[in-house]
Amino acid sequence: MSTRVAGDAFGFTRDVPAAGFPEGWRDLDRAVWRWVRAHGGDSLVAEMAGWASHAEGQGHTALRLLPEGADAARTWSPAEIEALATDPFVAVPGITEGVRPFVLDAGHAYLQRNHRAECEVAAAVASRRAPTSAPVRPVTDEDLRALFNGSWTDEEGRQRDAVRQAPGRRLMVLTGGPGTGKTTTVLRMLLALSREHLAARGALPVIRIAAPTGKAAQRLGESLRHGALRLREGAAPLDEEWNPHLAGLALAESGTVHRLLGRRGRHGQAHLRDERLSADIVVVDEASMLDLGLLNALLGALSHNAVLVLVGDADQLTSVGTGSVMLDIVQALEASPQGDLVRLEHCFRADATLVPINAAVRGGDEAAFDAAWQRAEALGRAARHHVPDAAHLHRLLRAWAQRVHVELARVDIMRPVDAGDGEALTSRLGVLRSQQLLCALREGPFGSIEAGALIARRLRGWDTLQPWDGDWYPGRCVMVTHNDAAAGLYNGDVGVCVPVHDGRGGTILQVLFDPVPDATVSGPARLFDPTTLPPHGDAFALTVHKSQGSEYDHVAVLLPPDADNPLLTRQTLYTGLSRAKSSVELWSVDAPTRRALATAVSRHGRLAERIMEGAAFPPQPGPIATR
Repeated sequence: MSTRVAGDAFGFTRDVPAAGFPEGWRDLDRAVWRWVRAHGGDSLVAEMAGWASHAEGQGHTALRLLPEGADAARTWSPAEIEALATDPFVAVPGITEGVRPFVLDAGHAYLQRNHRAECEVAAAVASRRAPTSAPVRPVTDEDLRALFNGSWTDEEGRQRDAVRQAPGRRLMVLTGGPGTGKTTTVLRMLLALSREHLAARGALPVIRIAAPTGKAAQRLGESLRHGALRLREGAAPLDEEWNPHLAGLALAESGTVHRLLGRRGRHGQAHLRDERLSADIVVVDEASMLDLGLLNALLGALSHNAVLVLVGDADQLTSVGTGSVMLDIVQALEASPQGDLVRLEHCFRADATLVPINAAVRGGDEAAFDAAWQRAEALGRAARHHVPDAAHLHRLLRAWAQRVHVELARVDIMRPVDAGDGEALTSRLGVLRSQQLLCALREGPFGSIEAGALIARRLRGWDTLQPWDGDWYPGRCVMVTHNDAAAGLYNGDVGVCVPVHDGRGGTILQVLFDPVPDATVSGPARLFDPTTLPPHGDAFALTVHKSQGSEYDHVAVLLPPDADNPLLTRQTLYTGLSRAKSSVELWSVDAPTRRALATAVSRHGRLAERIMEGAAFPPQPGPIATR
């Protein structure tokens, strides 16, 4: 008897396992199982293949088979692992020849493409760590005093280390939490790298600034340009020697990593491997959001002598794709220090009230978290709300909607403005950064979709918005969900609807966004007709994942009451709370908070180990063996 299940698109039908497919398997996982069976594979290798696909769906690079039964839904015995190692579908590095669909490596089962990508990334990182010649223009103490405006404090010590250590390297990793001065440090690192490039090669470098999202790239690009302007025209301007480097930095293009790669895409293309990026220095901000495939494509696109600077918070949530590459690289570089990693820890914000909270979450220290929260609460910077069920949540959401309404009224959102009134438009953009509700979940009664819809309904009910019919009204906040390169709008960009004079005595609604992310100079805010926007949704509540790369004055973090939810992790809680610059709320009962503090995300794979080992390239592509 045959049962039609997911995978029939491949053009074949086979029986399901005798015990049925494991609970939680996706259609894709079932299809992989059936592909193996259709090509002559036995039930054991088919099951391993399905679980490896399932692991990838959960963000793992590999399925961990050892130690026996380790945190997996399926226990793999030594005899089964030995049988897998001799199966024609499975490659074992150093033992089998050729390329096969699956790889068994040091107790981990991989889909072949993930094994190849992990090996290639590890080899590229290890290669970039290799010693180079001494810098032609080393950074002196005098240089550092000038670059840091004459300041020489102990708190800036690690920033100075990063600037001093960058020249002469092809890889530099800078990690640290919010407010630790990553952007300030990157600016000065780039100036030192630019001067080194000119001294060594007789020309100014081509600098490219990138991030996984357009919003993050825009923020870094603008911050670097404004910082360069202050260093050139401020109270203590740099010597003229630095002017060409400051000018070059001001002209550096910024955009998403995908745009930087162009036709190479996420996994790269073989016919483009000899076509390197026209960039001498590439800076990638929010590198914790990079997945394995995207980093592999980037490393493969860089020229041999190009400098790669990875910047981000390694303690944030890992990417929504495969792997935890930033965390793995940081762990590997910390385990074998060579001066190419600097971790910034001192917070330079004038108000550091929330810093101990973030530090306690990062370390999973429940007692320190409680103490830090109580101190912040006494200062009016933190509040906790008990949310055991939907009824309690709805009361909080109604109060939050009132808060949003007050903020919209503060910026006079109902008053029409001229399309060229930069000051008024900038003021209205401020509502996008003043406060934000962040949810651990996307769907369900505690998810961002339902929470945002309730807030929107409450806003729609106010008398001041009644003259506006339809889906669009002043103050509606939206997030773009699909890229539109022609419009310059990308997944994650957030805008607010505002009334604008139409030039004929009337008023029209337009959606206001920040300046274009990849502009080489700061430009005006952008206005779009609502009907021309790419796919989008309300942004009154966002997932914690979607908030990465953003900061808000005030943040509320909503956790579901089910303490067994797999999204309750230390990285989720840390990422959500650390988006707040001034004050924060936590909407949760105790058990989910404790679960999150105690649970650190651990994605399975061997990238960190391979980097430390020096990494060997996998076999070159060839025909896939089947029975």
